[in-house]
Amino acid sequence: MNAVTEPETLSELIADCALIPATLQAESLPLPRVTAKPWQVDDACQAQVADLDAYV
Repeated sequence: MNAVTEPETLSELIADCALIPATLQAESLPLPRVTAKPWQVDDACQAQVADLDAYV
């Protein structure tokens, strides 16, 4: 690892991240599960794509 320059490859980035002390790493807390509201297509949304087939 070269602490002066930015990593140039993915493997260098992974190696740099592996050297982060555990005291500085985020805790592995479970994230709360959030259920999104079901969505519906309204007339305004449908109108935006009504003629889409003409462009494809």
